[in-house]
Amino acid sequence: MTLKLDAPSDYSLARDVCSYGYFLLEPNHWNPDAQAFRTTVDLDGRAVTVRIAQGDPKSPTRSFGRLRGKPLAVHADAKLDKAERALLSARLARLLDLSTPASTLRAFHTLDPRFKKVGRGRLMRSPTLFEDVIKTVTSCNVQWPSTIVMNRRLCETLGKRSHSGLYAFPTPEKIARTRPASLRARCRVGYRDARIVALAKMFVRGEIDPARIEDPSRSDEHLLDELLEWPGIGPYAAANILQLLRRFSRLPLDTESVRHGKAVLGLTGSSKQIMMRVHEHFEPMGEHKFRSYWFELWSFYERKHGPSWTWVRETTGTQFTASKLDA
Repeated sequence: MTLKLDAPSDYSLARDVCSYGYFLLEPNHWNPDAQAFRTTVDLDGRAVTVRIAQGDPKSPTRSFGRLRGKPLAVHADAKLDKAERALLSARLARLLDLSTPASTLRAFHTLDPRFKKVGRGRLMRSPTLFEDVIKTVTSCNVQWPSTIVMNRRLCETLGKRSHSGLYAFPTPEKIARTRPASLRARCRVGYRDARIVALAKMFVRGEIDPARIEDPSRSDEHLLDELLEWPGIGPYAAANILQLLRRFSRLPLDTESVRHGKAVLGLTGSSKQIMMRVHEHFEPMGEHKFRSYWFELWSFYERKHGPSWTWVRETTGTQFTASKLDA
């Protein structure tokens, strides 16, 4: 069946879904030729694969100007009842970042006008907080190609299979029932095995409640303190989860940030000194720090590999390692 999602007036599927590295991770897939996005979502017991395109499929265009704000056509590979349609729409709205208001983007562009013309400001994420948390854990202390493998194996090994034969990201319940040693052997997650299972159990027991974590009335400081108490969540992971919660006042800095500080910002010194100077560099951006940092980093990637909506997951999508970026 086909559903329609209304898009904000500035929304561009190609630009805004290809705005963060998770669009390259299973179960997500961007087709640069068709300019369409595919993913598989677990609708509380049933996996459904959807294909999302913008504009009229009978009159395709790649012009951002002509497509911005056009509705999104969502084709599902199964019939959905009313409750499933509502759940799918909510999860896709989260993934596609459809709820960020225009006033927020204007405030960002006022602080950092470099991205006003191209309209950068929205960031894709996962359809659920749980998937965002586990994807963050799989991106810590590892090169990007290994993160790709971990997420592919998690989906293929533990995710539900859709009518199309594709796999959703596994649920907390499924991972919570998996032995850490089995997770390590089958999904290649290494030392993260026990941490991933522990986090899944916390979601299942209600110790991590997405509604409470995503409550916008909570302060960044209070939320950060709580995230740091979760198993396997250090300063980098906590800051990254914050931005996935649409809180952009913290920077999740790692070795890639050090590379960027040296190559793009011309900073010198030890890794610790460079990270401190990167923080200082983006401090004037206030609540938009991460947006400014991320799109500057993303622009560097695009200068190396072309616009992100032209990237092929299986080729370009594996190239984001320091050795290849510095080449």
